[in-house]
Amino acid sequence: MTKHELDAAGIRDPHLRAAYTWCRGLNARHGRTYFLATRMLTAPQRPAVHALYGFARWLDDIVDEPDPAATPRSLAARLSEVEGRFRADLASGTSTDPLLRAVIDTAARYELEEHLFRAFLTSMRMDLSVTGYATRDDLDVYVHGSAEVIGLQVLPILGAVTHREEAAPRAAALGKAFQLTNFLRDVAEDFARGRVYLPADELKVHDVDRDRLAWCAEHGRADAPVRAAIRDQIAVTRRIYAEARPGIAMLHPVSRPCVATAATLYGEILDRIEDAGHDVFARRVRVTRRRRLGVACGAFARSQWARRRHPAPAPPAAVS
Repeated sequence: MTKHELDAAGIRDPHLRAAYTWCRGLNARHGRTYFLATRMLTAPQRPAVHALYGFARWLDDIVDEPDPAATPRSLAARLSEVEGRFRADLASGTSTDPLLRAVIDTAARYELEEHLFRAFLTSMRMDLSVTGYATRDDLDVYVHGSAEVIGLQVLPILGAVTHREEAAPRAAALGKAFQLTNFLRDVAEDFARGRVYLPADELKVHDVDRDRLAWCAEHGRADAPVRAAIRDQIAVTRRIYAEARPGIAMLHPVSRPCVATAATLYGEILDRIEDAGHDVFARRVRVTRRRRLGVACGAFARSQWARRRHPAPAPPAAVS
């Protein structure tokens, strides 16, 4: 975290400054597209966005990158321990843990409701026992906590030109579209962990089940039915992007280039899957660094123009 960003956000306490700096480093290392998009935000907005990313990444890693000796029971106990500590620290208004200290400060500054964090923790716990989803409705329960609430948490930081209640469904939809894009890109990786984040009934239309996915994983390529199923899943995901996109215009003008950049780059992951013939087992697709930088440069210019025309959202007052 740069001194300029922390000063602009009114973060003076040295312990808080260190906590936010740690979150920024985590985002820069692991969330390349996400971090690049945050560079479009104003300096006062960035620390809070990095804190929320750090919290989500930390919990996700507990589940997806566990110690080799960990068991589902021990991981469930760890998540319960984290949730108990977080809720207690949230009630007290601070924490001795650096990451939680930054998240709790962000939650207080932007008046983020506790149920959003509870929903995220619920989805993380689901990953310890749920390995597949029978229907779209079942998957939507998981995606609400793992992704939609992230959009709802970030919305007050971005600011809106409409009532928050009007912008909220669009923000949730964009978080959902990002998550579904990740699921499609990471089919092979998730299957190696024993999980399938695609509705089983929709896969069944193409005669795709776990046995067929196992064959694709073993041979390192997707067969024709799996490719057809992925094609249909991309169509569903594109419809959710279309539902979310009008929400960008509802945001504060200085925040729009950031969100538009993330939407463009995440949407292009779907393009890369299509370019690969819908084969999500041969390799993990990615948007090239050159393309990411090209999109970001244009967005950065738009963000500077927006800042000259519109006063940036004022950072919330520090919590005493």
